[in-house]
Amino acid sequence: MDKKKIKIDKSLCIGCGACAGTYPDDIKIDDDGLAATISGVGEADAVDVCPVGAISVEE
Repeated sequence: MDKKKIKIDKSLCIGCGACAGTYPDDIKIDDDGLAATISGVGEADAVDVCPVGAISVEE
């Protein structure tokens, strides 16, 4: 799959870890307990994993 520029809205993130568990090469749970991108890019499908819509793809 193609990697895209992804953004995580920490104000929406609940820290459930679904994204980091599904895409561990792209997303991690940061020290604050919320998701963060590792390199700023990731699988666009990560958007569908987040139960609260905190992940978006930047075009």
